[in-house]
Amino acid sequence: MAKSDKLLADLKLLHPRLIDLSLGRIEVLLGKLGDPHKKLPPVVHIAGTNGKGSVAAYLRAILEAAGYRVHVYISPHLVRFHERICLATTEGPSKPIAEDALVDVLTRAQAVNDGDDITQFEITTAAALLAFSETPADVLLLEVGLGGRLDATNVVAKPALCVITTISMDHADKLGDDLDEIAAEKAGIIKQGAPCVVSQQDEGPLAVIDQVAQDIGAPVMAWGRDFEAFEQSGRLIFQRDDRLIDLPIPALHGRHQIINAGTAIAGALELKAFKIDDRAIETGLKTVTWPARMQRLDSGPLLARVSTGTELWLDGGHNAAAGKVLAQTMADLDERSDKPVHLITGMLALKDAKAFLAPFRGLVRHVMAVPIPGAHEGSHAPDILAKAAEEVGLRAEISTTVEAALARLEHQFPGPKRILICGSLYLAGHVLALQEGLAPETG
Repeated sequence: MAKSDKLLADLKLLHPRLIDLSLGRIEVLLGKLGDPHKKLPPVVHIAGTNGKGSVAAYLRAILEAAGYRVHVYISPHLVRFHERICLATTEGPSKPIAEDALVDVLTRAQAVNDGDDITQFEITTAAALLAFSETPADVLLLEVGLGGRLDATNVVAKPALCVITTISMDHADKLGDDLDEIAAEKAGIIKQGAPCVVSQQDEGPLAVIDQVAQDIGAPVMAWGRDFEAFEQSGRLIFQRDDRLIDLPIPALHGRHQIINAGTAIAGALELKAFKIDDRAIETGLKTVTWPARMQRLDSGPLLARVSTGTELWLDGGHNAAAGKVLAQTMADLDERSDKPVHLITGMLALKDAKAFLAPFRGLVRHVMAVPIPGAHEGSHAPDILAKAAEEVGLRAEISTTVEAALARLEHQFPGPKRILICGSLYLAGHVLALQEGLAPETG
């Protein structure tokens, strides 16, 4: 076990209760660490339900193509915790924090916290901010963990830009049970004077965001009102009142990535202190990578288990909105190349399995429900998940592992097919670890 693994396990014990959102604990801890959140490069703060990570990935690719050094903070990680804290380098793209550097900042945060109650996310966010403050960079892309208003990342008082991606139902137990309530929590990242770019929204959430921004005194650039992006003749067209850019289709798959890319472009153009030209935007769209977001597994041990001509796809989407866009993406793939479609799915117990799976009705031939090894929360038992699939009109059965599910599908449906492994970022991380021959971390 790496030393950082042991530290992370110890930190989890400081606050074993369920998440209770608050800023008080992390503000105290940051004060003891010398207020690193006040010594950061310009911050782009990103909240929303779906698309946060993709928008951050596009922004990172665009900014790095323009020659800037970029820090990135994301959660959760897929295979190794180090992925959450990407540090800018003097040459080339940012990289996950090195083991010795992670151990250093975690140890320092643990020492000054001195055993006080704190969530693991809060103390690791404080450690990340410490690392960001001590490593030179031009910009920090800071992704919210949960919600916005009381999320640990919301200690940044004066971001250069706020971005709110598409809002949908998720974490209703913590953020509210309707979209307007959730939008109010997400809008909590808006700060006076900081421009806020808002992705495609339903009418209610957009009205909530507009009102919060008006009350605070922050300008809003909203999708469909101030900018838009769309596909035309195999190209991405970005448009706002003073600018029209003809660009390549993004490297990330799916119609929803047009929305995410358009949101990121709008955000990049609002960073007035940065020089972002059309070439940097084009390069960013071509070179962007974001694992487990409609990622095609075109090699590796899992692909070797299925018939020649079979496509294996991986996505970490896990809520109703994600189910809709994934089903649409699979339908688009089916129009281009007709192959039987199958799902291998595992989901956390708190997620609405039926809402996620329902959009696949009429598209998917068979569902294999699997457990999620090493998930930090309880997962749906495969039999419960299979029952949920059947209740929305899908044929389903259970399997013990992803590998066993692939074997069952291969036995029952020999020949070329299209398989999507989905339902959880933790399941996606497990799959990527299998691909790399690694044991995935938890936490």
